[in-house]
Amino acid sequence: MFQKVLIANRGEIALRVIRACREMGIATVAVHSDVDDDALHVRFADEAVCIGPAEAARSYLNVPAIIAAAEISGADALHPGYGFLSENADFAEICARCGLTFIGPRPEDMRQWGDKVQARALAKRLGLPLSEGSAVLADVDDAVRQAERIGFPLMLKASGGGGGRGMHVIRDAERLRVVFPQAQAEAQAGFKNGDLYLERFVEEPRHIEFQILADGRGGVRVLGERECSVQRRHQKVLEEAPSCGLDPELRADMTSTLMRAMADTGYVSAGTVEFLMDESGGLSFMEMNTRIQVEHPVTEMVMGLDLVAEQIRIAAGEEITFPEGPVTPRGHAIECRINAEDPDTFAPWPGPILEYHPPGGAGIRVDSGVYGGFRVPAAYDSLLAKVIAHGRNRDEAIARMRRALDETIFTGIRTNVPLHRRILDNAEFRSGRYSTRLLERMAAEASSSGG
Repeated sequence: MFQKVLIANRGEIALRVIRACREMGIATVAVHSDVDDDALHVRFADEAVCIGPAEAARSYLNVPAIIAAAEISGADALHPGYGFLSENADFAEICARCGLTFIGPRPEDMRQWGDKVQARALAKRLGLPLSEGSAVLADVDDAVRQAERIGFPLMLKASGGGGGRGMHVIRDAERLRVVFPQAQAEAQAGFKNGDLYLERFVEEPRHIEFQILADGRGGVRVLGERECSVQRRHQKVLEEAPSCGLDPELRADMTSTLMRAMADTGYVSAGTVEFLMDESGGLSFMEMNTRIQVEHPVTEMVMGLDLVAEQIRIAAGEEITFPEGPVTPRGHAIECRINAEDPDTFAPWPGPILEYHPPGGAGIRVDSGVYGGFRVPAAYDSLLAKVIAHGRNRDEAIARMRRALDETIFTGIRTNVPLHRRILDNAEFRSGRYSTRLLERMAAEASSSGG
């Protein structure tokens, strides 16, 4: 097992990794920018190294500085968390060349799943359900020809994109001709890859993702699914597990399919395979994320395991610690992402937190990297905390989350807690029959009623 792990991240995920390491008897090293001098992950790690100024490119994305911090501190492994360098295959290779174990998938896994066109081809070869789409588009004329073959409406996507970025809904050829050069320029600027492709567009999709663990020693586990359909502009806001959209037969079928697929590719570490569910209940592969997800706690709560600890053990060459066979979820879990933002306009709201009181009580977990007196920097993502509620069933999880949100206190900044209250009170959400257009409809209803 590792002696010392450096966490190349910040905020709640850095603290989450520190907690797992501490329980395993592993020393930790935090890296931080100068505006994060007083961050909780810096306080709670055994050691801390400042790696640059606030700008992420000069600190949390500064590979030489991070590697130097690992060498200075004597770390023998590195956990990248999510975001930043977590899916950077070149960074993983640099870690290996420097004698540092990267706690995550192999570089070849990141590359083959990171390019969306290659990932679609791989998914097809592995027998995953796939919607109709195109290969990389040569030019706008090729795009129009492919679009007419597949049929409108379509989604124009960036091959190197992810997290909902670089996506455009196309409903006719004229719109495609207008958007194509713009999307190509956006993709090149955002991902250093201007390749685009087309995929069938689903009007009322559900976003369903499956949690994978594989140890590279023949052990593969599929740990159920998460429902991530509460989204704004393709960015997740609330997640739950299990999904109300899957019946036991479909869940069992996807579990066996994904186990075979991951075994065939030799995948190692944690990963998430994401699908869209259409109005008929059919699934189609969307992408695979080769890292721990923001929403991993809902899986941990219903499965009774520690995914980060399993990641660390796998990276150290150990087998998955729980036995093969179906892993049955225990009850239901919901996660609300609490952001420093206006709950109506979604404008970021950095600044000092004058008071913070996290919720507690039965079935409540809070993953947070802030405290009263902490100044939320403008340089990074606005996530303050993840509140997770677990209950014996979905109704109890919703009731506990509603109570937890009422107990959550932030003063000095604005947060999206009021939005989460509205979601939990929404009849469509409470029915369990909702799509990724839920927030869009809620906003339209509020506007029409003058709310």
